[in-house]
Amino acid sequence: MTKDLTVGKPETVLWKFCLPLFGSVLFQQLYNIADSWVAGKFIGESALAAVGNSYEITLIFIAFAFGCNIGCSVIVSLYFGAKEYDRMKTAVYTAIISSAVLCAVLMTAGIVFSKGLLQAIRTPDSIFADSQLYLKIYVWGLPFVFFYNIATGIFSALGDSRTPFFFLAISSTSNIAVDILFVKVFQMGVAGVAVATFLCQGVSCILAVAVVLRRLRAFRTEERVPLFSVPILKKFASIAVPSILQQSFISVGNIIIQGVINGFGTAVVAGYSAAVKLNNLVITSLTTLGNGISNYTAQNLGANKLSRIRAGFAGGLKLVWILCLPLCLLYFFGGAGLLHFFIDAPTPEAMRTGILFLRILSPFYFIVSAKLAADGILRGAGMMTKFMISTFTDLILRVSLAIVLSRTVLEETGIWCAWPIGWTVATILSIAFYRSGEWGKRREEPANIY
Repeated sequence: MTKDLTVGKPETVLWKFCLPLFGSVLFQQLYNIADSWVAGKFIGESALAAVGNSYEITLIFIAFAFGCNIGCSVIVSLYFGAKEYDRMKTAVYTAIISSAVLCAVLMTAGIVFSKGLLQAIRTPDSIFADSQLYLKIYVWGLPFVFFYNIATGIFSALGDSRTPFFFLAISSTSNIAVDILFVKVFQMGVAGVAVATFLCQGVSCILAVAVVLRRLRAFRTEERVPLFSVPILKKFASIAVPSILQQSFISVGNIIIQGVINGFGTAVVAGYSAAVKLNNLVITSLTTLGNGISNYTAQNLGANKLSRIRAGFAGGLKLVWILCLPLCLLYFFGGAGLLHFFIDAPTPEAMRTGILFLRILSPFYFIVSAKLAADGILRGAGMMTKFMISTFTDLILRVSLAIVLSRTVLEETGIWCAWPIGWTVATILSIAFYRSGEWGKRREEPANIY
């Protein structure tokens, strides 16, 4: 099923497209939440800390997969909106081939440097072995992560947000059962958590890629299309590389912050690991909605319907704020209960850390959601320089303030305070950049992409 996002009332079209994306990312996050929940409930607090510690490094790999997803999705959206199906197919094949090469390079690096990365973030000796084991198994599953992201990017580009939702709903719920089976019944420990995720992601990936390839055959072209195009690769890279840099530098920043947090002991690491999973659930969900806005923007650019973009931003902003309200209230007032979901017998210090983290960050979800909606427009329009300026401002502020404030009387509380400051300043920039575009005419030409 494909959907043309260039016709119909902008707000209605965007909401119908984005809501299944929101559901999809909730199920996607179940993978990581299930890993932490099973580790904390059935193995122990140290296992939870080990999984959470490795997770910050896995985010680097996810950053590359996410960048490929965005690059493929925006370029395919442009060609789909313009109804140039031959170039659209070539863009898909080019993205798959180039992503496969990148994935092979990252797997090699991950296997060789996993120990060094864990040492670099000052992983405590008590959780080092489990952290390294989890990380190595995860690296072997990278092809599934990459190709699934490419497939979902293509689905989104074609206006289909429902198919990925169904795949993720099934595989994510299955992952919980397999996690428990491997850890509780087979007594595989942290390895069982990683292997379960590996297997469930693999099944989801294979099904998604198969459906995408079958969907592409429905688009008729006059002659056989090329499987690879250097010009299209350059266009793909013009979106993918800045997105990869954005996500990877954010991940590096998070690793630096993780290193600062590790200096406060295992209990603080465990509390943070549980709370940051909940925080990442919200941020990733909002980012995915921003990706939907990018697809909407790119399709309308391809169809030369620029006047719909401003209405799309207003509709997207309304959507993210409606979704933020219950999440903010839940995290602020119900954080303790949510943390108990991850840690079976938490220490008082772990609970205090997690609750404080959620209470400081959750009120600012309304601010960062506005940034992510504006970023969706900037990415879809190819305004990557402005997008990067805003993103790196957020990152630099968060990392530098986390280091500085952690050395004051605030200690670890100072780390949590760095998030809202970075979000607020970056949001002001992103919205200013969005407002600088005259969406009724081409002020910043997207021709550098299309």
